[in-house]
This record gives sequence, C-alpha cells and structure tokens, in this order.
Amino acid sequence: MNIHTDTQNAKPLVLEGRVHYNLTSAELVEKAIQRQEGILTSTGAFAAVTGAYTGRSPKDKYITDEPSVHDHVNWGLVNQPIKPEAFDRLYEKIRTYVKQRELFVFDGFAGADPHYRMPLRVINELAWHNLFARQLFVRPQRADLDHFEPAFTVICVPGCKADPATDGTRSETFIAVSFEQRLVLIGGTSYAGEMKKSIFSVMNYLLPDQGVLPMHCSANQGKRGDTALFFGLSGTGKTTLSADPERRLIGDDEHGWTDTGIFNIEGGCYAKCIGLSREKEPQIWDAIRFGAVLENVVIHPDRMPDYADNSLTENTRAAYPVEHIPGALIPGVGNHPEVILFLTADAFGVLPPIAKLTPEQAMYHFLSGYTSKLAGTERGITEPEATFSACFGAPFLPLPAAVYAEMLGEKITRHGVRVYLVNTGWSGGPYGFGERMQLSYTRAMVRAALDGSLEQSAFHEDPVFGFHVPDTCPNVPSDLLYPRTTWSDPDAYDVKARELAQRFHENFARFTHVSEAIRNAGPKV
Repeated sequence: MNIHTDTQNAKPLVLEGRVHYNLTSAELVEKAIQRQEGILTSTGAFAAVTGAYTGRSPKDKYITDEPSVHDHVNWGLVNQPIKPEAFDRLYEKIRTYVKQRELFVFDGFAGADPHYRMPLRVINELAWHNLFARQLFVRPQRADLDHFEPAFTVICVPGCKADPATDGTRSETFIAVSFEQRLVLIGGTSYAGEMKKSIFSVMNYLLPDQGVLPMHCSANQGKRGDTALFFGLSGTGKTTLSADPERRLIGDDEHGWTDTGIFNIEGGCYAKCIGLSREKEPQIWDAIRFGAVLENVVIHPDRMPDYADNSLTENTRAAYPVEHIPGALIPGVGNHPEVILFLTADAFGVLPPIAKLTPEQAMYHFLSGYTSKLAGTERGITEPEATFSACFGAPFLPLPAAVYAEMLGEKITRHGVRVYLVNTGWSGGPYGFGERMQLSYTRAMVRAALDGSLEQSAFHEDPVFGFHVPDTCPNVPSDLLYPRTTWSDPDAYDVKARELAQRFHENFARFTHVSEAIRNAGPKV
C-alpha cells in the first residue's frame, strides 16, 4: 500500500458554489468573524464554541468494511464496521448538503518527513474548522500546491446529520472512513478534534505497511540531539511536559518512528487548557495568539479567556501551529529516541511518580496502557475513570495492538532505549481524597530521567508492581517517591494497590499471544 500515490479509488467530490482554496490564517479568521462563527479574543486567538459535542464521539466512529481491509482491521467496539452501501448513502447525503454552500478547502500533509508524508485535503463548511485544519496539519510550500493530488480527503460538515433509521448509524453523528475510497466523512458534530484524530487513525493503518511505527506520543529534543518520547492519553501531560523551554519541541501528539528516526505527523498542537496559567505553562500560554483557535473556552465581555472556567466543558482546547512554540524543531524530524516515558494519570493514587521499566515491563505497560480517562475528553466522562487503552491510544488503532507493540519492542531493543513510567495522576489517596501530582515535581523527575541524573540514584523494587523506584531524585521530596508513605492509612494503600494489580491482570488476559516473559512482567497478585 503506497500512501503517496494510491489515489485511483479516491471518490471525486465536485464542489459547487463559493469555494475558497487554501486561504491564509488571516483570511480564515476574517471569514469566521464575518460569518459569526466565533469571536476574536484579547490574545488575538479566535474562539469558538462547539455546542453539545465538546469531546470525541468514539461510539459514532466507523470503518467501512471493504474487501481490502476486512482481514486486517481489528473489528470490535473501537473499530465498528459500516457497510459500503451505508458509507455511500452518507456520502450522497453530504454531496446534497454541500451544494451551493460556501466551503473552505485546505491542502497539506500528514507527516513532516517528506519520505512518508501523506497528501491531504480537508473540506469544511466552517471557516474556523478550516483554520483548525491549517494549524494542525503540515502546511505546504507554495510549490507543493502546483500539482497537488490528495491521497486522502476529509469532509467535515457539522450541519449534515445522519438518520439512524436509514443511514445505519447509532446517532445523528458520524465519523466514517473508507480506505478504498480514501475518504473521511464527518457530520453531526462541531468538535474539531474529530478531524485530527480521524487522520491519525488513517496513518495508524497505513504506516506499519511502510515499516513505520505510528505512535500516540509527544516528542522533543535536547541540545545534544537526544530525543525523548512521551506516551499517554489525553490529559496525562504529553503536551505540557514536551513543551519544555530547555528542549526543542518536535510535536505534541502524533509521531512516526522510521529506520532513520522519528517525525511529527502533525504541523500543530492541540493542548488542553483548563487551568492554564503563564506561571506553570509559559510556552503554551504564549502560543495562544493570532492564528490560534480556542475551543469551548469561556470568554469574558472584555474578550479575556477564562482558563479556569469549566462551565462549557473540562475539555477546553487550544490549537496552534508548532511554530508558536519558541525553538520548535522545524521540520518536525528527530533522531532515534534515547528515553521513552509512559504517562499515566493514576486515579487509584497508588503508582509512584516515576519508575524504571525493564524491556519486558515496557512491553507489558505499553500493551496495558493504563490511565484514567479525564473529564470531558469523551462524551459522558464527568470525572476520572480508570481505564486500559492498549498502546496508550486504543481509540485510534485500526490494527491489532500486537502489531504496534511488536514494532515498539523491536525498536526499544535495537536502540537501547531507557523506559520510565510516570504517574501524573493522584498521590496520597485516590481521586476525591488524594491530590494531583504537582507539575513542578513531575517536570523535575522527567528532566532527571532525560539528562541521566536519575540513574545515579539507588532503586528499589516495588513489591506489588515489580518496577524499580528511585530512592532520590533532584528537586523532589524523597517521601513523595514512595506512594505508600503519602497515604494517611498505609493499609488502605495496600488494598487499593492490590485492587489495581488485579485489574491489570484481568485486562492483560485478553493478550493471548505474548511471551511468558512479558506476561510475568506485570504486577504480582
């Protein structure tokens, strides 16, 4: 499968009416304001509200069950099949809907490495959605547009709603992909994140066939060219921790790992900004300026954003070009990683703030992908909810998790990568009783892991989880490193630790084709 040139099955969409191709950010902001899609804030960012849908709708996401993909997709609750004729009905509904409407088209790429980038077209009925696409995907050079031929097209029209009775969907909302027709159809939701995540899912299907491991992670690079990867689900700290003024940002959410290094799949960042402050996250704060998009952030009458207000959603977002981060690595291509960090927001409050993993433990925890879904990131999530998400990105993996895990394990071994588990969740008790880990301490632990100073500490083996916990870490209180000592009732900690260990075992039972060494690397029950 060649993602560069395999466009012969792409379904053409004849655009009628007023169609705007590849407008600049300024032009798109002007259009969005003229069309009353949102407002300009005091920072210069454009602010929009998405209505009822303020997070992803994973239950409304479908893959067309076509002959060429049928035997490869890991069908189930995540990858729900839709019949080709149902996809075609949705497409015809969209074709009828967009006739004579004003439309906005962005042509660009998914992938910063020219050897693996995928030409991409995004068609929107909302100007601010097209601005979002322009900032989140890789922007083309002028010469790239002379003979541009998209290998995939996204059509996002929130005003076009499905009829479950006739369209075969669960609700009015649909995010449907056809790999044979090279199309993503999005309707019934204004949440812009569906566009970026649908293309990430597409790349997760296409890249392994190119020998490239797609990863749900952020990445940055140190002064000596040392690269680090930060895996984790939304809200665990990927964007925050990778935006480090002492290191160069490569990207904040999606990357590919090739035989020569890594590359950013995107051209921008999509940061959660609930509770954002200049003091704690200065790079992200300053990135929210003209050209950036604020999504579901409360804006006061004086046009000042209120990042503390969660009345619209906990999942407030800021989208901006990666260039808005000072010193970002452009293009987003880096060396093979030396360090990998698995970020988890532990709602049980029993995992240590940092622990070192053996290669077998790294594979176990990558396949487990333990974290907590945080409020607002998906519809219906109102407080942290313990979950296991294979490869720290199960909602976006069309192929079986073992495909990605085997690729990661091979690369970790080949390049001698150090791997750590970092708990950005709760300490001193579970959610509701303990406190969220202080960002300043997490940053200190991450820096110690990256610069190697953490390796100077003595380590002890955790009696339940088996990984190795440092006794000391620069600029971090030593008692914080031992989660049991942070609980007022150590016996209650033991109960919760055993409960979480049991959940690990129950979840891992579904992975039937892994080695005993990896299976035995899990917690002790």
